[in-house]
Amino acid sequence: MSEFDFTNHSHRRFNPLTEDFILCSPHRAKRPWQGAKEEIKRTDLPEYDPSCYLCPGNIRATGDSNPKYESTYIFPNDYPAVKLDQPEYKASDKDKSDSLKSRLFQTEGVRGKCFVICFSPKHNLTLPLMSLPEITNIVDTWQKLYLDLKAEQEKPYKYLQIFENKGFAMGCSNPHPHGQAWCLDVTPTEVSHELVNMTKYHTKNESHMLGDYVKLELQERERLVVENDSFIVVVPYWALWPFETLLISKEHLRSLEDFNESHKKDLADILKKLTTKYDNLFNTFFPYSMGIHQAPLHGTKEECDNSWFHIHFYPPLLRSATVKKFCVGFEMLGEAQRDLTSEQAASRLQDLSGDVHFLNE
Repeated sequence: MSEFDFTNHSHRRFNPLTEDFILCSPHRAKRPWQGAKEEIKRTDLPEYDPSCYLCPGNIRATGDSNPKYESTYIFPNDYPAVKLDQPEYKASDKDKSDSLKSRLFQTEGVRGKCFVICFSPKHNLTLPLMSLPEITNIVDTWQKLYLDLKAEQEKPYKYLQIFENKGFAMGCSNPHPHGQAWCLDVTPTEVSHELVNMTKYHTKNESHMLGDYVKLELQERERLVVENDSFIVVVPYWALWPFETLLISKEHLRSLEDFNESHKKDLADILKKLTTKYDNLFNTFFPYSMGIHQAPLHGTKEECDNSWFHIHFYPPLLRSATVKKFCVGFEMLGEAQRDLTSEQAASRLQDLSGDVHFLNE
């Protein structure tokens, strides 16, 4: 038999953050596509939309009015996934005495607060189309929210999940540039898995998992998409989504609390370059889900010390602006699977401009 070829032969890759395996089947990318295609819905949007719930001065669905804000604007979500004002959950004595129920029907009450973060007053902007000062304002807002919530000692807050869903393909119903932040009194499952595994790695190796990973990726550079003084962006070795990326701080920044002005400007810079590359890949407003993982607001010393600031980008597009990856079948019933290697995806992103947007070419 011929020698094993990573670009043509099936193999599994281990994700140390989650301790899951990813099945990589690069030869499947050659198969013809006769499946579903996404409709490209975004056209030229106006700078202001009188019917948009998020534009300055407009009335939201609940009747509250937005101020005529001129920069990044944050407000409590009108339809929050979690609330502070709810009774504590207590299992009944009958349920507690039922051994099967107590084993199999476990329930926890969850409290918290949710926020909407309007990135810009302009309805027609996205991150790659914003200026560096405008994106820095967003980073400033993220940091201020983190610090403000951490200071509210009387509240039960434990973890702040900041994220953005961009594009209709990711379920975003409003094209106005915005993200969300959900603050919970628990650490969400995905983050909890990462904290456990990063702590386990540190205990075993006396070094930080993502610190070691940054060193390795900077050494090999094969999956490196973009870097600056403070951060790198790579297509992770264990990526699931076709053009998934991982943005990681070069030094040990546990959370936004550790950021100085230089870090904030560098984060804005690399966010603009990465999202510009994404849009340039298929000459479209590239959809994705993005989320920040960092130290809990209030965690154990071990959890906080082993946290390492990073951002996940999960974009669904596979072959073009209209063909996306579906996580179905084997992915749902067996394990995660992808049709091109991380190195192939990184090579395509490396070749794209991160400075000039396709609209301006």
